[in-house]
Amino acid sequence: MSPADTNRKNTFTMKPTDPWKGIEAMTGIQYVTDEKGERVAVQLDLRIHADLWQEIEDVLVSESRRDEESIPLERVEAKRLQRGPLSMQLY
Repeated sequence: MSPADTNRKNTFTMKPTDPWKGIEAMTGIQYVTDEKGERVAVQLDLRIHADLWQEIEDVLVSESRRDEESIPLERVEAKRLQRGPLSMQLY
């Protein structure tokens, strides 16, 4: 048996898996389907999945701000020091 044959013998092809498979067992999650039965939206019970929703929301906010100009920390700190003691003012 040549090394090429050994390599072929030890390789395998992964079959695509359904990312939704098994998810029905989770409680507090409901899917909205279209007329073809395709999942188009999800409803989360926030009493159960508040932490998950917070993570999703953080990612969405971060993505929405991707193209905004960033402000160097030094500039923010200098501006804060100019204002004096902490106050309810927003930057």
